Amino acid sequence: MLDFLRTFIVGLVLIHFSCHVYAEDGVTDNKIVIGQTVGLTGTIAAPVKEMNEGANAYIASVNSRGGVNGRKIELLTLDDKFDAKLAAVNAELLIKKEHVFALFQNRGTPLTEAITPILSANKIPLIAPSTGATVFHAPVHPLLFNVRAKYQDEVRKGVEHFTTIGATKIGLLHVDDSFGKDGLAGFVSAMNERSMIPATITSFPRVKPDYAATADAIVKANPNALIIVSSSANTVAVIKAIREKGSMVQIMTLSNNSSQSFVQDLGAAGTGIIVSQITPAPNSMTTGLGKEFMAIAKASNTTVSYAAMEGFVAAKVLVEGLKRAGRNLTREGFVRALESMQKFDLGGLMISYTANDHTGSEFVELTMISKDGRFIR
Repeated sequence: MLDFLRTFIVGLVLIHFSCHVYAEDGVTDNKIVIGQTVGLTGTIAAPVKEMNEGANAYIASVNSRGGVNGRKIELLTLDDKFDAKLAAVNAELLIKKEHVFALFQNRGTPLTEAITPILSANKIPLIAPSTGATVFHAPVHPLLFNVRAKYQDEVRKGVEHFTTIGATKIGLLHVDDSFGKDGLAGFVSAMNERSMIPATITSFPRVKPDYAATADAIVKANPNALIIVSSSANTVAVIKAIREKGSMVQIMTLSNNSSQSFVQDLGAAGTGIIVSQITPAPNSMTTGLGKEFMAIAKASNTTVSYAAMEGFVAAKVLVEGLKRAGRNLTREGFVRALESMQKFDLGGLMISYTANDHTGSEFVELTMISKDGRFIR
């Protein structure tokens, strides 16, 4: 009897030791907990709502079919109110208190900068930050996996378009933070390549900007084309202020503002505004991705928008990485699995990673807001 008890106790110790060695935070027999800190309220709340609709719709679809390798995905989301300090606090909370397996699709350049050191300190991967800042592409961060194209590529596309149609006085209006400065770097580079002098380079603060004074500066510079690098609410307000001053300058803005809420908030001022996109059209029936998105969006009552498509694409990349990592899921294995995704076709959008390149996609195209509030290509 004594020998039996000894054997039983030793067995329990070995089982406990084995679980301690191989168990990974956020992973149980039947679920994988993923953390997200994002601006559910604040100046980007509307596009974030659409983005999360797309991501949650795809995750729910995967879970309805049994999940990934027998585990369902649970997305735990905290509101950072588009505040970098709160984003860092939330990331720490998700990792150290909630013990999430990985972080997913936060939003904003300054906010991603705030949580990047936390990834390294805790060896936590971050999938699909909703920012195209170059700093997250080069040098490569071993735990950060971009999905969307770089902002500088979007700005370059805009400069290329305007010069193609004969615009000679191209200006830039950017928010005065790391997001805006990244757009500025792309703009200066694209203009220098063409030996062109900017009509204006104007900046305004992210918090409490003076829209009227900013609009006055743009009207005074009198560009015939203007690229705006800023978040949704500020971009809407400054475009309206520019139009109210009587300027009909051709305006382009970036994909972070590509949402139905952005179009609705602009109203009549939105007609003719060019918006760059980093995914194929969400309602496209000529791509496998578009068909899949439309089917799931219809079933889940998800908003059909580019913002929702971005969330949908990000969730597909997350799920594909988890699938490739297998049943014995570890963060190290998950990172290796993502890096095995080379020229992986999501159905019209190509994703590629290697150990030395975590860019993901380079897809950029331009759309225009029509009179009836649609993005047309």
